Amino acid sequence: MAESKFVIPFYTEERWQNWINKVKESGFKIDDQEKGAVFVYMEDDVVLACLKIIAKYDKNSISKDDALGHISEIKEIVLKMIEPINEDIDIMLESTQLSLMGVFASCECYVEKAFEKTGKFGKLIKGALEAEKEDNMGAAMGNIAEIGANILAGKKLKEKDLEDLPEGLVAEWLDGIDSISAAMVGDTSYKDDEPDEGV
Repeated sequence: MAESKFVIPFYTEERWQNWINKVKESGFKIDDQEKGAVFVYMEDDVVLACLKIIAKYDKNSISKDDALGHISEIKEIVLKMIEPINEDIDIMLESTQLSLMGVFASCECYVEKAFEKTGKFGKLIKGALEAEKEDNMGAAMGNIAEIGANILAGKKLKEKDLEDLPEGLVAEWLDGIDSISAAMVGDTSYKDDEPDEGV
């Protein structure tokens, strides 16, 4: 019988709950940007866990199916309904979850290789916004996922790509793509071999 190796999960329910507790303790109000940093850290922590999965997949340490399974596990933890805390915090938590939907879709698109390589994102963003106007959210998310997959493949997101975006789901999802882009530039710890144990 093969010896079983204890595997640290890439992300856990407990880790997400720790962030929710930190958010509760923050006493955040919508007009308090400083306290809003906790939501950025919360989102980045999930993004880095996803990037660790992608890094292992790229090194052929895990299969396509395993990579998709791990992403799905994190998605299940993070996109669960959160008990209401207060209006200001609830708005920010919903926004964080929406941003992360863009992250998960991008990772799945990358692993599935379901994207055309491009560094020019204007057309995809325009397509996503048009699909959102027509309430075709599947097509809108498809375009966003392609942008994120290209970022994961090494393309760069430019600031001008994110200028003058109307408020809506596409803007929220693109915020998640921006988080992937920032994490890949600023934190290479996701390339380490083991997931870290978190907060």
